[in-house]
Amino acid sequence: MDYSIFENILPALGALFSGAHILFLFIGVIIGLAVGLLPGLGGVAGMSLILPFIYGLDPGSALAMMIGLTSVTTTSDTFPSVLLGIPGSAGSQATVMDGFPLTKKGQAARALSAAFAASLFGGVFGAIILTGAIFVARPIILAIGFGEQLMLILLALTLVGMLTGGNATKGLAACGAGLLLGTVGAATATAEYRMTFDALYLSDGIPLMIVGLGIFAIPEMLGVLTANRSISEKNLIKDGWLLGLKDVIKHWWIMLRCASIGSLVGALPGLGGTVIDWIAYGHVVQTSRDKDEFGKGDIRGVIAPESANNAKEGGALIPTLLFGIPGSGSMALLLGGLILIGITPGRSMVEENIDLTFLIIWSIAVANILGAAICIGLARPVAALTTIRYTLIAPFMIVMIFFAAFQASRDWGDLVALLIVGGLGILMKRFGWSRPAFLIGFVLSEQLEAAFYRTIQVYGFEFLTRPISLMLLVLCSISAMLAWRNMRMIEKRTNSQQNVLAAKVDKAEVRQHILMAIALVVLVLTVVIDVADLRFLSNAFPITVAIITGVLLTLVIARLLAPKPHGSLLDGTADPKNPGGRGVLYYFSWLASIVALSAIFGFAIAAPLFIFIFLRCLAGVGNLWSATSAASISGVLFLMQHLLVLEYPQGILQGLIH
Repeated sequence: MDYSIFENILPALGALFSGAHILFLFIGVIIGLAVGLLPGLGGVAGMSLILPFIYGLDPGSALAMMIGLTSVTTTSDTFPSVLLGIPGSAGSQATVMDGFPLTKKGQAARALSAAFAASLFGGVFGAIILTGAIFVARPIILAIGFGEQLMLILLALTLVGMLTGGNATKGLAACGAGLLLGTVGAATATAEYRMTFDALYLSDGIPLMIVGLGIFAIPEMLGVLTANRSISEKNLIKDGWLLGLKDVIKHWWIMLRCASIGSLVGALPGLGGTVIDWIAYGHVVQTSRDKDEFGKGDIRGVIAPESANNAKEGGALIPTLLFGIPGSGSMALLLGGLILIGITPGRSMVEENIDLTFLIIWSIAVANILGAAICIGLARPVAALTTIRYTLIAPFMIVMIFFAAFQASRDWGDLVALLIVGGLGILMKRFGWSRPAFLIGFVLSEQLEAAFYRTIQVYGFEFLTRPISLMLLVLCSISAMLAWRNMRMIEKRTNSQQNVLAAKVDKAEVRQHILMAIALVVLVLTVVIDVADLRFLSNAFPITVAIITGVLLTLVIARLLAPKPHGSLLDGTADPKNPGGRGVLYYFSWLASIVALSAIFGFAIAAPLFIFIFLRCLAGVGNLWSATSAASISGVLFLMQHLLVLEYPQGILQGLIH
């Protein structure tokens, strides 16, 4: 160990607490929090925004802005995830699982304060891990090859068993369907197109943001609309923000474990932030004795992913600084920013610029403290929005969702894909298919296929003899056994509770469940037919997954056709009846209407027009306030377009004018 490194600590501390550094760090934090609030943007958009402004700045100030922004975008993205059920970013999808149900119970302030406190801990923990990594991480990172990455992905998949809901067979089949959807686009090994149906939009696959919004945000939003009430079912708990802080202290061990997971996985290039929150969520479900409240509003389901999500930033900086290998999209832009200001990551970063290295590390910790403090201060007043009648908020949320969707690839196909995936999400919620299992299958599909092919090509099956691979294989086996036991326990308990009612189930309801399962079978057969003529490296993975998924779906249909189907197969059927409320199909048609208006007028005109009509016709708001709201959203869209250099869908009339 080179103890001369410690000689650079005092200069780094002096620079950290200088007035200029704190000022630019604060500016970066504010920009990062603002960008994180907008679903679909995240750290990549934020870094793209500030890169033009770092020209002419001294390296310390530019560094402060970049680190401040990067550190907190995964903090403020909690607001839409918890309050609206809309994933703020790809890394906050698991937070929706228990955060939004807590909001519907009137505990939004509690969920937010717990999330922000966990994010603070995770961010500081990641900085501490990064400090230690300067001395010991190099040999560890170099020991992680393709085989170890494959085993880590398999470990993440074993956690799906904790997210399958009341029926293991349906849950695993949903995961298989997600894996199949993830194979759409160019094949990893041969670049042959699969399931694109000659549509150029599908050649790169379906963007993760589209699937996340469609599977979670749209069903939850329409569910609240059909209930014809505010998001919260009761008034907010007055001391909710303080209760959330107490929850974090109470569950400190969960927070520590999940922050460790976030730092570890974040340090591995290739996995990225899209799976860390799900791994942490699956871990806390797997290791908890009382699992009944997960997915219904368990505060542990908020603390776990949030602590892991922020800790990953410190972990992701390990390969970025030590090897010049970015671990995520935002890290890639940070790497570019460092080069712009004359800093070259790698061995020279640690040997020649160790003071700047420590400055980066400690800036992460300070930025997380600033970001969490600001968000905790805003938690209670922002949470009060959930008590407002939802029809007053819904049009703005719909505009936000479609705005976020279009930023996925800035193609008109984004809006159409969102409607289709949203319809699938509604059906999955209606008929009790595990949406988390589907989403994590989609997220891991491309990485699993690529890791398998790379591993076989480089190592063959000898990778299983490598020490780290063997250790991960043991962990996978233990995790799979625990997951199977958990699924059987949940299914047995659910069956015992529902079998009494199973004989009284409406036959029409059973037929609807069967039709849903058959529709998924058609999806499986479509995949098999489409890829059958492709080369082995292109069709081996989707056909294998299709066969397994098909067997699981056959079991589901067989049990539904039995004289007395298990009650767990019918869990999550219809939403509660709401006298005077309109159906999901009615509100889904409103979602389709904004796409239709955008096709005619363009999104910039369609969005305010949609808000005016929605507020006037559904919310019963007067013309003046409806027009004022429409004008406000038009101004916001204009500012974002020019400040963030964004694009909006163009309409037919706009094309004729130009």
